[in-house]
Amino acid sequence: MAVVIARTALSILCVGGIVYAALAVFAARDFFSAAPPAGAGAPPPGISILKPIRGAEADAEENFRSFCDQDYPDYQIVFGALDPGDAGLAAARLAAARPSRAEIAVVAGGDAAGANPKVRNLSNMEPHARHAVLLVSDSDVRVPPDYLKRMAAWLEDPAVAVVTSPYRSRGSGAGGLLQALGNATELQPSAFVARKVEGVRFGLGAGILIRREALAEIGGFAEVSRFLADDLMLGLLPARAGRRVVIALPVIDHELGRVGLAAFARRQIRWNRGIFAARPAGYAGLLWTQTTVAAILLVAAAGGSAFGWVLAAAAIGARLAMAWQVGARELEDPSVRKWILLVPLRDVVAFGLWIAGFFGRTVEWRGRRYRVNRGGRLAAAE
Repeated sequence: MAVVIARTALSILCVGGIVYAALAVFAARDFFSAAPPAGAGAPPPGISILKPIRGAEADAEENFRSFCDQDYPDYQIVFGALDPGDAGLAAARLAAARPSRAEIAVVAGGDAAGANPKVRNLSNMEPHARHAVLLVSDSDVRVPPDYLKRMAAWLEDPAVAVVTSPYRSRGSGAGGLLQALGNATELQPSAFVARKVEGVRFGLGAGILIRREALAEIGGFAEVSRFLADDLMLGLLPARAGRRVVIALPVIDHELGRVGLAAFARRQIRWNRGIFAARPAGYAGLLWTQTTVAAILLVAAAGGSAFGWVLAAAAIGARLAMAWQVGARELEDPSVRKWILLVPLRDVVAFGLWIAGFFGRTVEWRGRRYRVNRGGRLAAAE
């Protein structure tokens, strides 16, 4: 009886995985084919870009220069680090020393409170921002020259409070490759599906444009600093307050550098536990994305029957077809184009890390240990 139940459940998961893959392709196609905002010719708003720094990132100066060279009339960049001796500040100062269209400030130190060190840094930087619109963007991100122009166009709709960016990751090493494949073939497709099914209720850390009034409405960075998944909360809290959040083109580049397997696992578990604590039902719903593992287990539970093999092959085939369509064609991710056949292996590894997200509340972040409490709130681990 147990075998029959397992076979039935796994068959349902495989069929659900096929349906989900089709939905992800449809949702991605809908996103990439959507018309940009028409624009009423209103003057574009001034934007203050907040670039939190923690350590020297690979190719940091080139990443920073991509923001310094924006085709946009009125914007500034505020680079900041909690530690005045942070090695990443050198790249910021080099970028600031070159000619730029932007007004640039470099901030070091500060006494803002909060459990989340990145958001404490943002709190220290915010008083130096002079515009009513903020762009929060990680230091390992690179963008095209029209990035600000295309993002800001959405703010002509007064109902839009937050605009976030899809991205593709580029990394080396086994962990970097697995993370890049996961981003393009799982994280971004799930964002497109969420946009179509329930609306956007999250931010993506590569780029989050937010009206300052909307940030103040949710309690500012002081409130966000209570949580581990700060990018998620910068979208979720405004959405809960009735504000509209959108995902908008262009796709931008996330420069991972070299990542080992251990660092990849720690980062993924940190993300998973943060998401589970903040949105447990949504995290549990990721069961429907575990198609590869369900297919493998189905073959075993079905005793190698033709039915089991055919359904498993169809499920994995749908998974790979979705990965190619969304990751390689829509996101134009070179990692997926080159390593598409490693997606099932990545799925098996990710399944174990997904299970780990349900158990335990401690995470490691930048060499320190934290506890993730109910609702995704962050505290120093004892």
